[in-house]
Amino acid sequence: MDMAQRASSTAKKPRLTAENWADAALAAMREGGLAAVAVEPLAARLGTTKGSFYWHFTGRDALIEAALRRWAQTETEATIAALEAEPDPERRLRALFVDAVESATADTLEVSLLATADDPRVASVLKEVTRRRIAYVSEQFAALGFDSVEAHRRGLQAYSVYLGHTQLGHAVPEALPSGPDLAAYLDSVIDPLVRRD
Repeated sequence: MDMAQRASSTAKKPRLTAENWADAALAAMREGGLAAVAVEPLAARLGTTKGSFYWHFTGRDALIEAALRRWAQTETEATIAALEAEPDPERRLRALFVDAVESATADTLEVSLLATADDPRVASVLKEVTRRRIAYVSEQFAALGFDSVEAHRRGLQAYSVYLGHTQLGHAVPEALPSGPDLAAYLDSVIDPLVRRD
């Protein structure tokens, strides 16, 4: 091994952040639920040691809680922030619905979390995320002119459709439309909700 190769092999890797660990924990949850979150396999996945883990977290529970907070941030708050660039509430609703259905069908994490909703850590975050999502969708219906009671009812209905679609997308994906049929299906779901009869 020449000097350049030795220097390259001994060069320090970038220091991992708590977010790197949280992302790795979320990836493990996608693959095997909460039980898959274990420090040694995550360290191996990240190419580091357990010492790096303990630099950021006091234990496994702290990592799980950080990962769940990160999921709530990236899958709810960041999505809402991006939607706010659209000034029209109906377009926001349509964009949100399409994005949410497509990403939830492709990503197994939410289904995995719903399956472990009896765990107090997961239950707490799911409750917070569900409340926030329904409130945001309800705000869009209110912006369309529905009174607060009706806006909340429609927001809850839209969120229920999303959850049902998410579950079907993982349990029986062939039951759902795809491609151009998916767009028509999503329009058929959202059209009655935004219409004022």
